[in-house]
Amino acid sequence: MAGLISDVGGRGREHAVAVRSMFDRISPTYDLLNRLMSVGIDKRWRARALELLAHKLPAGPLLDTCAGTLDLAAAMETRFANRELLATDFAREMLVRGSGKVKQAPLIVGDSMHLPFRDESIAGMTCSFGIRNLSSPVAGLREALRILKPGGVFVVLEFYRPSTPIMRAFHAVYARFVLPTLGRVVAREPEAYAYLARSMQGFYTRAEFTQLARDVGFNEVESEDLSFGIASLFRLVKR
Repeated sequence: MAGLISDVGGRGREHAVAVRSMFDRISPTYDLLNRLMSVGIDKRWRARALELLAHKLPAGPLLDTCAGTLDLAAAMETRFANRELLATDFAREMLVRGSGKVKQAPLIVGDSMHLPFRDESIAGMTCSFGIRNLSSPVAGLREALRILKPGGVFVVLEFYRPSTPIMRAFHAVYARFVLPTLGRVVAREPEAYAYLARSMQGFYTRAEFTQLARDVGFNEVESEDLSFGIASLFRLVKR
């Protein structure tokens, strides 16, 4: 198991404490529920995320933030075998559950809005299904911009609020019935998965997130839908 370093300290606000506690509680069944909820296509989503990360990536270390149980970090470790890789998440039990998936990457228990890295020290970073759980996604984007090198790449895989009627209907059914039911049956945590459903419905659209990233200071902002818009990928570049 990779060693765990704590950098959370006393900075957590009420929202962060509640969300961290929730993810610690659901960590034993998190991987199983991910597979059930995505019907296995999440693996293809992660592969596409790494394709976007690899494009014109400068030299230097990589970071997986909001790393959860480290599925994406494990794929990064394989894809970028000659790079230094770090992984951070504020829910310690999530990292513990996934620690066997990575071989070398240090695991850091820390807050994505207050990352323990120097300015312009990271070449590329990822965040999969985590930025909507931050109390301030803007703070998370600003922190990413701070630690990225010039030319650095930030890839965000997330469920954005859909803008088309068909996808809005799909997300509504999924959020109202599928997520809470799976949470109750598999994890015995229906409220936790009801929260995740609410977080999806209350998050930004792709257009809103595009504007947010530009306002924060990312010079290049590209995005694409995955699986007909169930999830979406952003590639943000700092110049």
